[in-house]
Amino acid sequence: MLRSLPFLLKTSRPGLWFPTVWLYLLPLAGAPLPLRSAAFWVGLVAVTFPLNLVVYGWNDRVDRETDRLNPRKDSWLFGARGTDAQLDRLPAAMAAIGLPVLAVLTALSGPAVLGVGAAIAAFCWAYNHPTAGLRGRPPGDLLCQAGYLLVVALSCQINAAPAPALGSWLYLGLFCAQAQLIGEVMDITPDRAAGRATTATVLGSRRARSLIIAVVSAEIAVVAFHFRDPVFAGGLALLLAWLILDRLVLFPQGDYQPWQMKALGVLGNVAAVGSIVYVQATGLFAG
Repeated sequence: MLRSLPFLLKTSRPGLWFPTVWLYLLPLAGAPLPLRSAAFWVGLVAVTFPLNLVVYGWNDRVDRETDRLNPRKDSWLFGARGTDAQLDRLPAAMAAIGLPVLAVLTALSGPAVLGVGAAIAAFCWAYNHPTAGLRGRPPGDLLCQAGYLLVVALSCQINAAPAPALGSWLYLGLFCAQAQLIGEVMDITPDRAAGRATTATVLGSRRARSLIIAVVSAEIAVVAFHFRDPVFAGGLALLLAWLILDRLVLFPQGDYQPWQMKALGVLGNVAAVGSIVYVQATGLFAG
């Protein structure tokens, strides 16, 4: 197991841990973090390496042929490119790492945690089923991203925090769809080469990026008019301006190079850290 740890860590895509950390901390926004709570820390660990190993490892086993054509893969930001032997050993590793963490969380926070864990597994199964998985049935690939919102429910259970209001769930659903679409646009060439159908491959790069622009515009409307937060809405407006520039001027055909994708990923992480700090300080989106 120790010799496999670098591969397992890369499979969990540390460069993409920020969405689950962001969602985990959201119900606690605007209040002091429970830093003396063991459950809080175990939960925070759970939604980084163990959870993302399950989510992305399960996906990598099904997408192994596509990933071999994907220039983004084999990086700490976008995940490992495993051999067949490594991928075949993933289920045992996911169980060995994830089940003890789930057991500790259950002991600390109660049996409802098991229900959330089962729901997360159900979403992973629905997305990654080899023949009927929603990953290859647009727009099911977008709708299935709602499973990420279970991290919010998990945090509420672990930290005895109130559930966010309906407007927050709406924004978070849009955010998850946006993140999935961006990843699909980056992968459109290898996905088409492997014969995989996604919302992006069906729409094409230009129309898929127009859809991303529409989704981000909806996010801005929710934040500006429902939450009345000009700072966060302004940050989203900067993202929208970049997306329009990208779509119309910089990369009209969507022909990104791997280094450009990685640079955008790093910038996304920087922006995510800033948004976590802002949301925690202001209580935006909290219940």
